[in-house]
Amino acid sequence: MLPVYLSLKWKKIRLGFDVFESGDISKIKINKVVETIKAYKHLLNIYEVKYLKACATSAMRDAKNAQDIIRKVKLETGIEIQVISGDEEASFIYENHIAENLAGEHSYLYIDVGGGSTELTFFNEGKLVFKESFNIGTIRLLKGLVTDQHWEDMKEYIKSHTKGKSDIIAIGSGGNINKVFSLSKKKEGKPLSLELLRDYHKEFSSFTMEERMKVYKIREDRADVIVPAIQIYINVMRWADIEEIYVPKIGLADGLVHMLYDEVKNNRFEKNTLLL
Repeated sequence: MLPVYLSLKWKKIRLGFDVFESGDISKIKINKVVETIKAYKHLLNIYEVKYLKACATSAMRDAKNAQDIIRKVKLETGIEIQVISGDEEASFIYENHIAENLAGEHSYLYIDVGGGSTELTFFNEGKLVFKESFNIGTIRLLKGLVTDQHWEDMKEYIKSHTKGKSDIIAIGSGGNINKVFSLSKKKEGKPLSLELLRDYHKEFSSFTMEERMKVYKIREDRADVIVPAIQIYINVMRWADIEEIYVPKIGLADGLVHMLYDEVKNNRFEKNTLLL
């Protein structure tokens, strides 16, 4: 039986809106999490899924009541959630091994932008140089929780760790960069330029959220975060002196599935969980 990927993004609960503002996940959203996982468990039973992984990222990392939620989910569904660190999140993204198959004369910076954090993974000469997570995400930006010091720390880290590396190409993942790529009408395998991202940022910023939904035919939960997301990509690319970004439409979930498959294949799988 092959591993299966299911995501809470299907329900768009957006735990970060609670956590990044109050530090806790509200009772209403806890109930939504539990009920959603119950629904998924029914699907898993129907499809007779044998191998599962349950992972939570930035919002649960920061939630003061994360352990209470984990216990509640375990008690009511039998599913145990693992909260992964920012470093682990970047590592799982690396599990895609994207850059290993790209031209060796370039360096590659993998940029994964989420609601609570941004994960950066850098390859040079076909080798992993660094993987780092920053608490700069779209929801944190919307909530006004990203300070000038957060930006400065990311800037200095990128500049110091990519210094002297030429011909760097970005690889982007996340729903927002995927949406920009779709709107650009670019052919698969063609990059987006930094200039084009700046144009989109300026264009999107000129509209209200409601206008973005109508003009670009995007959902509310995309229309509100797409502007801060593009700003993150732009800043990272500027600080690393990158002019182009490729969008292969893969990310953290793909890396987790890749890792789960390897564990099963090599008899290293330890316990059944659900991949969130």
